[in-house]
Amino acid sequence: MATLFTKIARGEVPCYKVAENSQFLAFLDVRPNAKGHTLCIPKKEVDKIFDLEEEMYRELMLFARKVGIGLEKTVACKRVGMAVIGLEVPHVHVHLVPLNNMRDMNFSNNFEMSEEDFQKLADDICDNVVL
Repeated sequence: MATLFTKIARGEVPCYKVAENSQFLAFLDVRPNAKGHTLCIPKKEVDKIFDLEEEMYRELMLFARKVGIGLEKTVACKRVGMAVIGLEVPHVHVHLVPLNNMRDMNFSNNFEMSEEDFQKLADDICDNVVL
């Protein structure tokens, strides 16, 4: 059975897309820790990050780096943090979280935004991501 992220990658479930290429997709987390919290996923469904083929692992990190640079240009923050947890959805995903303090990496915190704010932010980040 396909994961939620596989359905998002296939376009079966909508998302606030930030960046995409043939292998990877970046979109805003709908339960963000902070404004701009973004998820980067491989389109290929793989459960655990260390189960990725080495080349795909490297390419995912390079993709996440490019998205993170665009995110940092868009959202006022001290830096962009990166985390790989993998417990919520059994599909590899890299969290990119704009950080202004350590609490921003607390995954029990959620930042509220309207649908319009999510879409505007996704569009703004997309404009700053260079793939």
